Amino acid sequence: MNKRQIGTCGEETAAAYLAARGVRIVEKNFRSRQGEIDLVGYHGEYLVFVEVKYRGSARMGSALEAVDLRKQRRICRAADYYRYLHRLGDDCPVRYDVVAIQGEEILWIPNAFPHRSGRAG
Repeated sequence: MNKRQIGTCGEETAAAYLAARGVRIVEKNFRSRQGEIDLVGYHGEYLVFVEVKYRGSARMGSALEAVDLRKQRRICRAADYYRYLHRLGDDCPVRYDVVAIQGEEILWIPNAFPHRSGRAG
């Protein structure tokens, strides 16, 4: 399998995992000029933007380490645009989750990072 196929497989695995835990997935692979969001769904009252990271092994570092500050900002910009497109106001509670798949282990981290904007830390 190539990287794209592996990524798609990881995202499908994450979507099924989250759905089994009460997350209603409404969109996969949302893409815009601002960035990409792997999964978008609702969990309780929250609109959830999910970043999925897959690593076959720890040789290249953990899947969680791959969601750095720069990546978080891109996700937040894309999420802002998603909310704009779907006319979801500021009163819609938002959460940013990460699903890290390392080998056979799946780790779901709800509210993995806060909303980040701008370029500076």
